[in-house]
Amino acid sequence: MSQWNTVCKIDDIIPATGVCALVKGQQVAIFRPRHDDQVYAISNIDPFFESSVLSRGLIAEHQGELWVASPLKKQRFRLRDGVCMEDESRSVAHFDARVKDGEVQIKA
Repeated sequence: MSQWNTVCKIDDIIPATGVCALVKGQQVAIFRPRHDDQVYAISNIDPFFESSVLSRGLIAEHQGELWVASPLKKQRFRLRDGVCMEDESRSVAHFDARVKDGEVQIKA
């Protein structure tokens, strides 16, 4: 059964950036695209290079959706579900994320 895991305070994540957290043995990239409390969580592992880098990617908006571009070769992953824009067979895991009482929580 999945449960909510507190990983940090929302103020620990600078707006328009991401951070990495280890949740139940998995590297999770957590993104705060704006100054509000909306957060997204996907796997931190770039599936093209098997490198732990997605949390350092650039957040961008394309056709009304938020994406993160890998810092390696710039493949884009949709924040709401981890789908890869360039190759859906290389999509990454998505995790439910929320802010409760000022703390970021990930369901894993």
